[in-house]
Amino acid sequence: MNNSIKLPVSIVESKARERALLLLDEGTANEILGPFDFFESPHLEAQNIVPQSDDGMIIMQGTIRGRRSLVISIEGSFQGGGIGEVSGAKFAGALERAYESCEAGELIYPVIIYDTGGVRLQEANYGLLSIAEISSAIVALKKYVPVIGIIPGKVGSFGGMSLTAGLCSALIMTREGRLGMNGPEVVQQEAGIQELNAKQKPFIWKMIGGSMRYNSKLVDAVIEDDVVNYLDTLENLWTNNNFKQRTMEYDTFLNMLNHLQFEQKIGTDEAHEILSNRSELAAGEATITDGENTSRGRTWFNAFTNNAPSISETPSVLVADAHLNGEKARFIAVVPNSENKFYRARNGEFGLQEAWTVAKYVRQAIEEDKDSAEKRLIVPIVDVPGQAFGYHEELFGIYLACAASVEAYAVARQSGHPIVTCVVGKAISGAFLAHGMQGNRIISLDDSEVQVHVMSKKSAALVTMRTVEELDEFAKSVPSMAYDVHSFKTLGALYELIDGINSDEPTNEQVQKVIHSITSAKQDIIQSGDRTLANRIQSTIAIENGRKASIAVRGKIAQQWN
Repeated sequence: MNNSIKLPVSIVESKARERALLLLDEGTANEILGPFDFFESPHLEAQNIVPQSDDGMIIMQGTIRGRRSLVISIEGSFQGGGIGEVSGAKFAGALERAYESCEAGELIYPVIIYDTGGVRLQEANYGLLSIAEISSAIVALKKYVPVIGIIPGKVGSFGGMSLTAGLCSALIMTREGRLGMNGPEVVQQEAGIQELNAKQKPFIWKMIGGSMRYNSKLVDAVIEDDVVNYLDTLENLWTNNNFKQRTMEYDTFLNMLNHLQFEQKIGTDEAHEILSNRSELAAGEATITDGENTSRGRTWFNAFTNNAPSISETPSVLVADAHLNGEKARFIAVVPNSENKFYRARNGEFGLQEAWTVAKYVRQAIEEDKDSAEKRLIVPIVDVPGQAFGYHEELFGIYLACAASVEAYAVARQSGHPIVTCVVGKAISGAFLAHGMQGNRIISLDDSEVQVHVMSKKSAALVTMRTVEELDEFAKSVPSMAYDVHSFKTLGALYELIDGINSDEPTNEQVQKVIHSITSAKQDIIQSGDRTLANRIQSTIAIENGRKASIAVRGKIAQQWN
């Protein structure tokens, strides 16, 4: 036997802690908030789930080939790599500390190893809040250093966490890796087996696997599973410093989507060609339709803008500038469009065109105001039943489209645009993450139809292997699992809950009451001078009850940070 042969060291087959240790230079790894700190989720035992002492989230500092690095590694074998309050606070808190280090001139290079199905449904809205904070931190960090994501194994990166992957400066995958917003089983549950058969595993990998994502130019490298390959690729990316700004390509993607013509599903070979050549597609003329569908989003958009015409070329996205107290504000709403060519996005869902269009018009406001001392107020009007669940949506990268919208809002806020999110209806899942959750302040109507959550009840029951009735029962003792806005308020993220409003047919007086709340929230943003999302863990409700674990985790990270 030739003992000089060095066998490959697998990242795919390693656990999260081993993965981090394999990437970091030997002897340099320092784990932050490790298992012996015993920071467990406080929300699992009430649901008869055994917690884990590191909550499935590994945070390590050290060096990678001599470069100071932060490795965040998610354990896919614990709760499917789901993000809850503690794991989410560890992730976000570490990135926030990295940002502070970079801002002080001490650069640290983040590497994120994904193995996650998204939000941990047993903690639901805690995960939603955490992913918004993770996303905000990634966007802020990219001003100083690239944030590189690795998707090595079959768990992949799904749900809200796919949006954070889309925000990364670069992505590395293996052929075994998968990347998509909606898991195949959830698409089948929401849209039916005729839309996607989750049991067709080879087809699923061809659609959202590493090779397809690379051939579609949506990731930067597909490598063989050997730790040396990961290290070489990281070093090449850092050295060449030539990172693609995919989330900025809204015009390119909108042109491609406008040109698509289909009556049935497009095969993967054709999708390769379409996506690979998307930059060569010329701009098409979009037809703006009036859309006869009514929705709360449209009702409140018209009320706030005094029925101003939308400047958006996408009928399902309404955009207009109007004046509040003499100052210009941009209002954005997503509404139903029965003629939407993407049939899974006809009822107000946040789909491909919707996400890229929102990104475009938020970016437009940033560009127009870049030299202005006062940046205009941006008001996302939220009435979104969720993201679009469909074959085409996954094929053409809805995760990236939604990431583009997230990043646009985050950049606007971090550039000084006050963003006041106004929830008037449903605020569900990735749609809310992409349209609303990056606001400096969130206000909401006090209405039984207002819902905040990460997934429909049927799909949540499917994923957690419980009945809808069991989930409803657990929600009584775990408010983050509940759908009603009063339960969401107990988490501390709402600036104001406005009562006494007819949400569907508001009077002029009621409209003025909500406008007063928006302007009050704007003034609070300006007076605070804070451009982060920190207010969500600084409110009285958050401190006293809603985000106790989130606050404690961040405090411990600060103590252990080198």
